[in-house]
Amino acid sequence: MKKIIGFAGILFLLAGNLFSQSLNPLFDSQEPLEIRMKFSIKELRSETNDSTYLDSFLLYKSEEGSWDTVDIDLRTRGNFRKDNCYYPPLRVKIKKKHAKETVFEGNKSLKLVLPCNRVKNADSFIAKEFLCYKLYEELSPYTFQTRMLKVTLENEDDKKGEKVELLGFFIEDDDLVAERFGGEILEDVRIIPTFMQDTAVVRHDFFQFLIGNTDWSSMYRHNEKVLKLDQSTVVPLAYDFDMTGLVNPPYAQVSNLVDIEKVTDRLYRGYCRDPEMMEFVRQEFLAKEEIVWQLVESAHSYMDEADRKACSRFLRDFFDILKNDLRFESMILEKCRTQSS
Repeated sequence: MKKIIGFAGILFLLAGNLFSQSLNPLFDSQEPLEIRMKFSIKELRSETNDSTYLDSFLLYKSEEGSWDTVDIDLRTRGNFRKDNCYYPPLRVKIKKKHAKETVFEGNKSLKLVLPCNRVKNADSFIAKEFLCYKLYEELSPYTFQTRMLKVTLENEDDKKGEKVELLGFFIEDDDLVAERFGGEILEDVRIIPTFMQDTAVVRHDFFQFLIGNTDWSSMYRHNEKVLKLDQSTVVPLAYDFDMTGLVNPPYAQVSNLVDIEKVTDRLYRGYCRDPEMMEFVRQEFLAKEEIVWQLVESAHSYMDEADRKACSRFLRDFFDILKNDLRFESMILEKCRTQSS
């Protein structure tokens, strides 16, 4: 595994987004958390579902350097990666009495993201997906919190008992993000994005364009949650950024509902808004370009050389579009969706 350096310090210096601060020990620190896990991947796939968990445990390294154990329940989650990846995405559930006085206190449920497959540059893809979350935290106040992990995993299906070292990350649970903002997650309600809070939506849409993501839908709750802040204000909560041009994993696929050939082809999928609002967010993103590049540079230590270059090149193209009036008009203003599209 590549040595992890610099990222925590950069994140601390850039943590100016007061909206997303918490009093949660797991997410208050951005130092990568070292954990050890042992389970059977085959058993998780065959024996768990949305309501059925397996008993397990997790070891984590404290700030003092000692190892502590916490009892957990595990299950698989998700759709595409669950069916197509060697390491399925996981849901970790921790009882309140087990989380008490540990770094997990206050977290009843967490999403755990691991590499998809056992490829040479698996860490690079996790690093780029994690980078998407960190970029979003700087560009929008309404985001899920995340924590990078250094995972030592023993798969009980491996007769040799070999342990592998992986990068991964935890994602904050829906209920906690709603509690953090004093709101609630809306379920089973279709809301047209144009009815959502305008600046929050345009920031969201620009961010999805930044990372090259077309695999989302606010109305149909695909890789999106909708957060109700008060009686008249709802905002989008985006997640799951692996099928993006920035991450560009080997398994990436483009939906037949969008008119592009590969995930690295950018397509703006936001709805049309007042031109002054679009220009406001344009300038807002341009003002944060230096912060974006600092985060990218710090994340490079996780990636191999080819992925570092591809990551920088892809993001540079986004800012080139914003800086060019003709490209901004043709690729964003003229591509935005109307109520009938």
